[in-house]
Amino acid sequence: MTTNLGLRSPISRSGAVSPQAPRPGFDTEVLRAYVKKLLPATLSHAVWPHIERDQVKAWMKEIGERVKERMVEIQPHGFKYMVLVQITENLGQGGRSHLVSHWEDGDVCLNELFFNDSLFCTCTAIAVRAS
Repeated sequence: MTTNLGLRSPISRSGAVSPQAPRPGFDTEVLRAYVKKLLPATLSHAVWPHIERDQVKAWMKEIGERVKERMVEIQPHGFKYMVLVQITENLGQGGRSHLVSHWEDGDVCLNELFFNDSLFCTCTAIAVRAS
């Protein structure tokens, strides 16, 4: 016997009709082109055994700040931005990462990888639409 408790699935925001004009999206391709140039320009001559800990921290901060600034230039209003940067010594090890999220239309995530014989760097940029 099935009892209907009056419960139903919520209406998807993407399927809801909005009286407002559509909000502009975030152009990930412009950001991707920027990050693809930024990472090698910053790290192409880096050699891990000769790097001070403070230098790695400075690179991560510089990359993160520059990517965030570029995101604000691309779309100055309507989004919240997060940038995650990781630099690791390249010892031939494998690695995996996974991101689980609950997105709305217009939210985006971009991930770029740079590596050389000495190190690798991942840069993940996330733009979440502000309400």
